Amino acid sequence: MTAQVSGRDRFTLKTRSVASLLAATALAGMPGIALAQDTGAQTAPTPAPTPTAAPQPAQAQPDIIRSIAVIGAQRLEPDTIISYIRLRNGQPYTPEAADQALKDLAATGLFADFTIRNNQGNIVITVVENPVINRIIFEGNDRLKPDKILPEIRLSPRQIFTRAKVRADVNRIIELYKRQGRFAATVEPKMVMLDQNRVDVIFEIDEGPKSKVRKINIIGNEVFSDGDLRGEMVTKEASFLRIFSSGTSYDPDRLAFDQQNLRKFYLTNGYVDFRVVSAVAELTPDRRDFIITYVVEEGERYKFGDVKVDSQIRDFDSSVLTSQLPMSTGDWYDAQAVEDTVEQLTETAGAFGYAFADVRPQFERNKEAGTMDVTFLINEAPRVYVERIDINGNTLTQDKVIRREFRVVEGDAFNSFAIARTNARINSLGYFQEGFEVEQKPGSAPDRIVLEANIEEKPTGELQLSAGFSSIEQFIFQGSIRQKNFRGRGQTVGVSASYSGYSRSAQLSFSEPYVFDRNISAGIDIYYRDLDNGFRNLRNTTYEQQTAGLQARLGIPITEYISALGRYTLNFEDVTVDESQFFSDLDGDGVPSCEPLLAGRYLCDSLGNRVSSILGASVVYDRLDNRVRPSKGQLVTFNADFAGLGGDVNYLRLRLNASQYFPLGNGFIFSLRGEGGAIRSFDDRGIPGTDDVRLTDRFFLGEGQIRGFDIRGIGPRVIRRPIIADENGVGVPLQDRERVVDDALGGKAYYLGRAELEIPLGSGARELGLRPSIFADVGAVFGLRDPILQQSPFPDGIFLPRRDTDGNPLFSQVFDTNGDGTPETSITTNPLAPDGSANTAIGSTIPPFVEEYVGDTAAPRVAIGVGVNWNSPFGPFRIDFAHVLVKQEGDDTKAFTFNVGTQF
Repeated sequence: MTAQVSGRDRFTLKTRSVASLLAATALAGMPGIALAQDTGAQTAPTPAPTPTAAPQPAQAQPDIIRSIAVIGAQRLEPDTIISYIRLRNGQPYTPEAADQALKDLAATGLFADFTIRNNQGNIVITVVENPVINRIIFEGNDRLKPDKILPEIRLSPRQIFTRAKVRADVNRIIELYKRQGRFAATVEPKMVMLDQNRVDVIFEIDEGPKSKVRKINIIGNEVFSDGDLRGEMVTKEASFLRIFSSGTSYDPDRLAFDQQNLRKFYLTNGYVDFRVVSAVAELTPDRRDFIITYVVEEGERYKFGDVKVDSQIRDFDSSVLTSQLPMSTGDWYDAQAVEDTVEQLTETAGAFGYAFADVRPQFERNKEAGTMDVTFLINEAPRVYVERIDINGNTLTQDKVIRREFRVVEGDAFNSFAIARTNARINSLGYFQEGFEVEQKPGSAPDRIVLEANIEEKPTGELQLSAGFSSIEQFIFQGSIRQKNFRGRGQTVGVSASYSGYSRSAQLSFSEPYVFDRNISAGIDIYYRDLDNGFRNLRNTTYEQQTAGLQARLGIPITEYISALGRYTLNFEDVTVDESQFFSDLDGDGVPSCEPLLAGRYLCDSLGNRVSSILGASVVYDRLDNRVRPSKGQLVTFNADFAGLGGDVNYLRLRLNASQYFPLGNGFIFSLRGEGGAIRSFDDRGIPGTDDVRLTDRFFLGEGQIRGFDIRGIGPRVIRRPIIADENGVGVPLQDRERVVDDALGGKAYYLGRAELEIPLGSGARELGLRPSIFADVGAVFGLRDPILQQSPFPDGIFLPRRDTDGNPLFSQVFDTNGDGTPETSITTNPLAPDGSANTAIGSTIPPFVEEYVGDTAAPRVAIGVGVNWNSPFGPFRIDFAHVLVKQEGDDTKAFTFNVGTQF
């Protein structure tokens, strides 16, 4: 007697070759059990005889298993395959036992085909092993790369291939695409059979388009329009104007969030009974877009009824707190106001040491009157004291650097305002993760609390590089390296340098915020600056200013928010011009001196060496929540500098800076900044028509202070235009700004204002560190004497270029002095001496020119623009595009600026 039982896993796969097609066809059978009996050789099973009324013989006894053999095993040992089933020698062989053995083999997932044959107790198991996966290949996956898919699927190289895993992986890949909003994605598995029973598994992916929200329908709203409600949703309808918006993609989580936003919106407007009856997202027939339908019930609008505070804490007077509530009876009900009141009462309780105060609003609705009574119940709570302050996570920063920023110490009564201030001070260090907050945990007793500072240190070293191009400075390169947490002590050490066609500078600085662990700050800067552009390009400043000096400072706190800073500055300055261009020997004594007709009176008066000894003081009022990236608070700084404790100059300079930040909600931050200053000299330089405030001590405005303008691009300046002959031989001033000399003179007073709105972007942009903003800048610098209008002579009697009685500039024409009919282009600029006769004091002719004094006005310059801060992979990056709305004669504009740096 022979019995055969077979089983097959079922799955259909497309193949890449004839051989693989045959293999796939062989694997496509239906699972089942076939039982055949014969007395001789194996034959096809015959139908069972038709039952008759004759008596049936007794049922034959089952065979006893005498041996079990395995045929077809390649990688697996026969004993291993036998261990998977329950058939054993000496047991009876029954159809039920054979069926169970087939199930056991199928459960292993190791075999593509398997049969069990019984030959009078000799069991033969024939198996076809599943192939081993050689490679897994993805095709058509542009949006999801293999490194994103492979960790999510079950198949992997060198594993056993099973159809169950393929089915599961197909579903998993489709689910991954659904998470990206691609609900039309399809995945088709294929396999290519290789030698040695190996297979390549190929997933052919059609990603399809990203499923957008085609339409948002709202049913049941009567008070507010569809547009009002859609404006409260994060999900937006797809349109051309939102082509780059991420909110137009369908997301089930976003759908649930929008329902909460709708409820919050209605509760804020007094609709207490509002509810979303249903929210259904239907996929369009082409599986490309979704149509979302909300069914809502608005209900009736409620007003506040009786509003009061019931305090169980003896330190709080319920009637006093009630009088300070922001809402009153008769106001429209506002759930957001209730939530804010709970938070304020909790903070107030925390300020008095009740860290675990429980404030709960209790509501009583009166449907007939349409009112909502609210009672803010402050449950009794013990006064809490700080048991311990734990600091965790700091590997570089010393504990004391963090502890000294705490506004409470162990043993103090808990104070929520002090904790908030602690958070702000630690965040302002810039050493740790953004949004750091001190965690509060219960202590060993109900009246004890443990404060934990779980910090994540971030790079505090800064390597900043910036490059650009300026119409004045040409190519600009700046670099600095600074460590804000040197050796983990909170000290700041920095070195910086810059180079351009206009300036070169270097600076070394050191700051210690807590001298000898006392609340006293100190610092010193040593620097060298060289401003020089005129030696290389007569288009711009014609002088060179070299400054070497140092500044030492010392600061002490006056209150928690007010501090005072004293400083001493010693500068050694030298202002020179190119003697070969601007010096002449007019008196014939063999000693050349600065010639005003060449350099200008304002510049000749500034030449020479001088020492400035300056004593300064500052008062700072700081209520910012974060000095590094503030979002709310105020900062006001008053500076006063007096020069005259020795040295060669005497003046008093005053400056005031103020800024305010407003969080507008939803990530919007609006800021206002204003500053201004003035300087008064106590020197009488004894030269009529000369300003007593030296050129190097004045205020300058331009790039770096006000966007849209070039460096020193605003304020009083002298523009010297060469005279050229027209077709009639008459001299006319050259108008090309690139070929004239443009000297910024600075001013004795200035003001500057800035308004800026930081605009939040989506989560993806936030992860990239993008923070765009729009801004408006306004400012001016002014207050000098007109160096051209003055008509005071030098000792040799030569006048400066001057204006006539109508205020028009005087300049010489081009004359034909030798009568050959050709005008000369080189002639004395001032042909008349003081007595009106011909001026013969100038030993040689000077190319004719006209000087114009422009820009000395307090009229505002206004620029608007957009900018982007980006925490790029190679460091912080800032780019600004500005458009000047209002400018004055002589101003130099500049539309584009950027700088870039990195951190380590």
